[in-house]
Amino acid sequence: MYIMGRDIKIFSGNSNKELAQKICDEVGVPLGDSHVGTFSDGEISVNINETVRGADVFVIQPTCPPVNENLMELLIMIDALKRASAGRINAVIPYYGYARQDRKVKARDPITSKLVADLVSTAGADRVVTMDLHATQIQGYFDIPVDHLLGVPILARHFEDKISKETVVVSPDIGGVRRARNFASILDLPIAIIEKRRPKANVSEVMNIIGDVKGKDVIIVDDIIDTAGSMTKAAKVLKDFGAKNVYAACTHAVLSGPAIERIEGSVIEKLIITDTLPLSQEKQIDKIETVSVAPLFGEAIKRIYENQSVSKLFD
Repeated sequence: MYIMGRDIKIFSGNSNKELAQKICDEVGVPLGDSHVGTFSDGEISVNINETVRGADVFVIQPTCPPVNENLMELLIMIDALKRASAGRINAVIPYYGYARQDRKVKARDPITSKLVADLVSTAGADRVVTMDLHATQIQGYFDIPVDHLLGVPILARHFEDKISKETVVVSPDIGGVRRARNFASILDLPIAIIEKRRPKANVSEVMNIIGDVKGKDVIIVDDIIDTAGSMTKAAKVLKDFGAKNVYAACTHAVLSGPAIERIEGSVIEKLIITDTLPLSQEKQIDKIETVSVAPLFGEAIKRIYENQSVSKLFD
């Protein structure tokens, strides 16, 4: 694929090569020839095995666990491409690690999502393409263009033929109301809100349900599921308030620690996730279904390459 003499190249680190290959298939170009490994002391080694001079280059690398290793792979790949005279370097980060450290909650807290944005820019990225940032203001932490793709329409469309008009979309907290409302508007459904307070990180206490869920199927919508404590507790409380069947959907399935065990033992019927993060074999349980974001990222990459509007994808 060529435009005005510019070639398009897509490379991937090690964090989610399966998604990178799917995106390449959507765009219609081969995955670039590169190798990302480590030296004997653990330092990351990057080899770009084809010319990128003057090319429009996309590096696909979600900064998922192990977060620091995958982040360093991304930064070093960008640096290698910059020093190899790539024309434009686009960092495609389907899952943006450290996004939850987006503000100071107490004295002397770092704002790590801003630090990571600075690192990506300093390494040499000209643009960032990401999905469902935990806090949308993170776009403003970058001094380069950011294309912020939305996972909600992909998740909502999965439910189109599986719901009735009695279904209710539920936000697991006050902060997620906008996300739940967008999800519900696609399916023309009402919403409810779980009111809770969080005593400390990864621990939540559900307080109350705002809205009517009695006798109805519900879909809890969130951006990230990490240890699954909040999600599974929310599902139980919805059942206690009379909900019939409880489903869940999220864009980024981190699923760390006891998450899989909690989901297995929960009242959740099905959890629908996307493939922004890889799902290892031991996490592939019957309750979890995956929908791919590759078509959306593929279309976004084509539009960026052709200098077309990305926002029209959501019109």
